[in-house]
Amino acid sequence: MPVTLEVKNHVAYVTLNRPEAMNSLDPESTCDLAEIWARVRTDPDIRVAVLSGAGEKAFCTGTDMKKAPPPTECMAATYLREGQPILPHMKMWKPIIAAINGYAVGGGLEMALACDMRIASSNAKFGLTEVKVASLAGLNGTQALPRAIPQAVAMKMLLTGEMISAEEALRYGLVSDVVEPSALADLARTYAEKIASAAPLSVQATKQAAVLGKDMPLEHGILYSHLLWGVLRDTEDRKEGFKAFGERRAPEFRGA
Repeated sequence: MPVTLEVKNHVAYVTLNRPEAMNSLDPESTCDLAEIWARVRTDPDIRVAVLSGAGEKAFCTGTDMKKAPPPTECMAATYLREGQPILPHMKMWKPIIAAINGYAVGGGLEMALACDMRIASSNAKFGLTEVKVASLAGLNGTQALPRAIPQAVAMKMLLTGEMISAEEALRYGLVSDVVEPSALADLARTYAEKIASAAPLSVQATKQAAVLGKDMPLEHGILYSHLLWGVLRDTEDRKEGFKAFGERRAPEFRGA
């Protein structure tokens, strides 16, 4: 399968599985991703997901040019059918971690930008190179990259198609951690299991407050956070959290 899914300990491990094609996206993998993100969003057993690419060379290099739709095909239909569903953030309040090993280029970087956390191996490289093939980073790249890193750096990447290294990505804040390739999967699992051990409703409300609040005036964002705090106040998980703290034991959260 071009994309695989494994669920373990409340963590969904989503792997782009076309290493022979640098994990580029063909129509089949696009359909697989749409189905997988739908399951991640709705399956109550899944609390967090890790997105990675198989092999050592690439996380994802975007569209498989050899299998791209012909220019004569209706662009609107192509966009709606094959574009946005690959992005994990669409109405998704469960956290997604991108574990980036090797090249994250074009749609690959755009997918990573749609994730909540990005960690990388020391051999990772990042770029939106669409201008070099007379195209445009049309999923979310032109909007998300300038919001993720300094404007001047983002514009240089977008307009020249130049790539940056893992060290530069760390310095600009595009990723939170850079480790050796052999340590990347373990670090992703560590972060995912920490998130999965927390109260699911609390984690999702925290993501929602952070994501939606950043586009609000500060006062409105604070008010929205207060609203979500009130929603969580009487949940069974919150009662369990306080009880477990008093009894000095690990809480058992159920997402209720």
